[in-house]
Amino acid sequence: MMAAIFAFSSIPSTEMPYFSRADVVVKKSGHIVVYSLLGLALWHGFGWRRERLWLAWLLSFAYAILDEFHQSFVPGRNAWWVDVAIDSIAAALVLWVAASWLKRQNKSG
Repeated sequence: MMAAIFAFSSIPSTEMPYFSRADVVVKKSGHIVVYSLLGLALWHGFGWRRERLWLAWLLSFAYAILDEFHQSFVPGRNAWWVDVAIDSIAAALVLWVAASWLKRQNKSG
């Protein structure tokens, strides 16, 4: 996931697709999807252990910061704190939903 995020954030703005009026929605939705997947992948790597949930989120948040820093060096791109907020909130929400779902599954099974 991190490699995919790095690859996409390495694309100069002149080579990025443009989605007309839906451009912002499409691109910010992409942030939500990939950072949700990153959070889940990290937590999976920690064996879905509840005590490691915070670490999966923290690493997602840290990578969002690093990715925006990296993007500041890509022609036509910039670092934006709003993207870090979107990314970290997406990771937090998906981890909360997954943790709630797993807890419910363990109680019923």
